[in-house]
Amino acid sequence: MQLVSLKQVYKQIATTPKPFVKWAGGKRQLIPILNENIPKSFGTYFEPFLGGGALLFHILTERNAQKCSISDLNSDLVLTYTTIRNRIDELISSLKSHEKNYQKDSKSYYYSIRESNPRSEIEKTSRLLFLNRTCFNGLYRVNSKGKFNVPLGSYTNPNIVNEENLRSVSAILQASKVAIKCRDFEAVLRDAKKGDLVYFDPPYQPVSETANFTSYTNKSFTYDDLNRLAELCMNLDSKGCKVLLSNSDSKEVAEIFSSKSWKINRIQANRSINSNSKKRTGHFELLIKNY
Repeated sequence: MQLVSLKQVYKQIATTPKPFVKWAGGKRQLIPILNENIPKSFGTYFEPFLGGGALLFHILTERNAQKCSISDLNSDLVLTYTTIRNRIDELISSLKSHEKNYQKDSKSYYYSIRESNPRSEIEKTSRLLFLNRTCFNGLYRVNSKGKFNVPLGSYTNPNIVNEENLRSVSAILQASKVAIKCRDFEAVLRDAKKGDLVYFDPPYQPVSETANFTSYTNKSFTYDDLNRLAELCMNLDSKGCKVLLSNSDSKEVAEIFSSKSWKINRIQANRSINSNSKKRTGHFELLIKNY
């Protein structure tokens, strides 16, 4: 694949690339705070819970030729990133077809696509993007069998194709040194070296009995996984890596990262996909780092 400079990229695109999926815990609104907490200099940027990639797109836009290694355990999401990078014209054509059919009969078409299981990479990717744009609250959630199970949202005219942003994302991923992988978060320990920055944004620890959304894949993120993550952070710290972690303002998280290696900041954040709009504001979360 031919690499082009970011100057050339910005001649090709009209907008700054931003997340192309609405994702639980997305970080777009927190970019100013995250930016203040990023080290001035670092080696490779690693993000093992990729999700919507808000911080990734910010870093790629602000730092010319930044080397990145991004990954997620959700294979459909990882496929979406690689398809947008490598096959953008075919993907947009497929999304336009979804848009046309959706406009004819939104309800029956939505549920027929939700039940479908396409084989081709283009159709898998356009299905994910179509469902994300038209489902209730833009929530990505699967059940224990790995099946997407969110009902139809009540939108008058959803932006299903969103061509301008998709082309911006494709261009910046092509122009940059970004490795995209599908793997468990612990695999980052093999690759990260002294001076690299690793940002963890895992499914959050619940702060109440009802706040238990951890289902981006058919494997929930458990308390044992949180302990695995904490041990991984300690190992990365001892290797000389710079570690930044977002999580909920929960007692368990604060206790696990209570040693003097870690600085904990409590920051205000909104919840953009809470089904009750009154519960979207007034939340706090923790930003934890070792530098």
